[in-house]
Amino acid sequence: MPLVRFDLIEGRDEKDLRELLDASHRAVVNAFGVPERDRYQIVNQHSVNELIIEDTGLGFDRSRNMVIVSVTSTQRSDKQKKNFYKLLAQELGESCGIEPNDIMVSIVTNGAGDWSFGFGEAQFLTGKL
Repeated sequence: MPLVRFDLIEGRDEKDLRELLDASHRAVVNAFGVPERDRYQIVNQHSVNELIIEDTGLGFDRSRNMVIVSVTSTQRSDKQKKNFYKLLAQELGESCGIEPNDIMVSIVTNGAGDWSFGFGEAQFLTGKL
Protein backbone atom coordinates (compact mmCIF):
# COMPACT_ATOMS: atom_id res chain seq x y z
CA MET A 1 0.00 0.00 0.00
CA PRO A 2 -0.42 2.77 -1.26
CA LEU A 3 -2.92 2.08 -4.01
CA VAL A 4 -1.83 3.97 -7.14
CA ARG A 5 -4.16 4.61 -10.08
CA PHE A 6 -3.05 5.97 -13.44
CA ASP A 7 -5.35 7.70 -15.90
CA LEU A 8 -3.91 8.32 -19.33
CA ILE A 9 -4.81 8.65 -22.97
CA GLU A 10 -4.95 5.27 -24.69
CA GLY A 11 -2.27 4.21 -27.11
CA ARG A 12 0.69 3.08 -25.02
CA ASP A 13 1.88 -0.45 -25.69
CA GLU A 14 2.46 -3.10 -23.03
CA LYS A 15 6.20 -2.35 -22.75
CA ASP A 16 5.59 1.40 -22.27
CA LEU A 17 2.91 0.74 -19.66
CA ARG A 18 5.17 -1.64 -17.75
CA GLU A 19 7.98 0.92 -17.69
CA LEU A 20 5.57 3.59 -16.46
CA LEU A 21 4.41 1.29 -13.65
CA ASP A 22 7.96 0.23 -12.75
CA ALA A 23 9.23 3.81 -12.72
CA SER A 24 6.30 4.94 -10.57
CA HIS A 25 6.86 2.08 -8.15
CA ARG A 26 10.50 3.06 -7.72
CA ALA A 27 9.33 6.55 -6.72
CA VAL A 28 6.80 5.11 -4.23
CA VAL A 29 9.39 2.79 -2.64
CA ASN A 30 12.01 5.53 -2.34
CA ALA A 31 9.72 8.33 -1.17
CA PHE A 32 7.48 6.40 1.21
CA GLY A 33 9.85 3.66 2.33
CA VAL A 34 7.45 0.83 1.53
CA PRO A 35 8.65 -2.73 0.83
CA GLU A 36 9.36 -3.70 -2.78
CA ARG A 37 6.36 -6.09 -2.91
CA ASP A 38 4.03 -3.45 -1.48
CA ARG A 39 2.78 -2.75 -4.98
CA TYR A 40 -0.83 -1.98 -5.94
CA GLN A 41 -1.29 -0.27 -9.31
CA ILE A 42 -4.26 0.16 -11.64
CA VAL A 43 -4.18 1.67 -15.14
CA ASN A 44 -7.20 3.27 -16.76
CA GLN A 45 -6.85 4.31 -20.40
CA HIS A 46 -9.21 6.81 -21.97
CA SER A 47 -9.90 8.15 -25.43
CA VAL A 48 -8.50 11.65 -25.90
CA ASN A 49 -11.94 13.26 -25.56
CA GLU A 50 -12.48 11.67 -22.12
CA LEU A 51 -9.73 13.60 -20.32
CA ILE A 52 -9.68 17.35 -19.84
CA ILE A 53 -6.71 18.19 -17.63
CA GLU A 54 -5.75 21.86 -17.65
CA ASP A 55 -3.19 23.83 -15.63
CA THR A 56 -5.21 25.60 -12.87
CA GLY A 57 -4.07 28.90 -14.36
CA LEU A 58 -0.33 28.15 -14.03
CA GLY A 59 0.33 28.86 -17.71
CA PHE A 60 1.56 25.60 -19.19
CA ASP A 61 0.26 23.11 -21.71
CA ARG A 62 -0.15 19.36 -21.51
CA SER A 63 0.36 16.82 -24.27
CA ARG A 64 -1.26 13.49 -25.16
CA ASN A 65 1.49 11.93 -23.03
CA MET A 66 -0.04 13.23 -19.80
CA VAL A 67 -0.49 10.97 -16.79
CA ILE A 68 -2.81 11.57 -13.85
CA VAL A 69 -1.60 9.70 -10.77
CA SER A 70 -4.07 9.18 -7.93
CA VAL A 71 -2.60 7.80 -4.71
CA THR A 72 -4.66 6.44 -1.83
CA SER A 73 -2.54 5.93 1.27
CA THR A 74 -2.29 6.16 5.01
CA GLN A 75 -1.00 9.54 6.16
CA ARG A 76 2.35 10.67 4.75
CA SER A 77 4.32 13.72 5.85
CA ASP A 78 4.51 16.80 3.64
CA LYS A 79 8.24 16.07 3.23
CA GLN A 80 7.48 12.55 1.96
CA LYS A 81 4.84 13.88 -0.43
CA LYS A 82 7.12 16.56 -1.88
CA ASN A 83 9.88 13.98 -2.27
CA PHE A 84 7.43 11.65 -4.04
CA TYR A 85 6.36 14.36 -6.50
CA LYS A 86 10.01 15.09 -7.31
CA LEU A 87 11.07 11.44 -7.61
CA LEU A 88 8.02 10.58 -9.70
CA ALA A 89 8.76 13.38 -12.18
CA GLN A 90 12.41 12.25 -12.38
CA GLU A 91 11.57 8.56 -12.84
CA LEU A 92 8.85 9.17 -15.44
CA GLY A 93 11.07 11.62 -17.28
CA GLU A 94 14.17 9.43 -17.37
CA SER A 95 12.44 6.09 -17.95
CA CYS A 96 9.39 7.07 -20.02
CA GLY A 97 10.18 10.43 -21.61
CA ILE A 98 7.21 12.05 -19.84
CA GLU A 99 7.68 15.78 -19.32
CA PRO A 100 7.05 17.21 -15.82
CA ASN A 101 4.19 19.38 -17.12
CA ASP A 102 2.40 16.17 -18.18
CA ILE A 103 2.27 14.72 -14.65
CA MET A 104 -0.55 15.51 -12.26
CA VAL A 105 -0.72 13.86 -8.82
CA SER A 106 -3.44 13.71 -6.19
CA ILE A 107 -2.93 12.01 -2.83
CA VAL A 108 -5.91 10.98 -0.70
CA THR A 109 -5.23 9.72 2.81
CA ASN A 110 -7.13 7.34 5.04
CA GLY A 111 -6.54 5.34 8.20
CA ALA A 112 -5.39 1.88 9.22
CA GLY A 113 -8.95 0.56 9.50
CA ASP A 114 -9.68 1.48 5.89
CA TRP A 115 -7.56 -1.33 4.42
CA SER A 116 -8.03 -5.06 3.94
CA PHE A 117 -5.45 -6.91 1.86
CA GLY A 118 -7.51 -10.09 1.76
CA PHE A 119 -9.06 -12.84 3.86
CA GLY A 120 -11.75 -10.51 5.22
CA GLU A 121 -9.30 -8.98 7.70
CA ALA A 122 -8.03 -5.51 8.48
CA GLN A 123 -4.35 -6.43 8.71
CA PHE A 124 -3.26 -3.06 10.08
CA LEU A 125 -5.74 -3.47 12.93
CA THR A 126 -5.00 -7.14 13.63
CA GLY A 127 -1.26 -6.47 13.93
CA LYS A 128 -0.30 -8.55 10.89
CA LEU A 129 1.04 -5.35 9.32
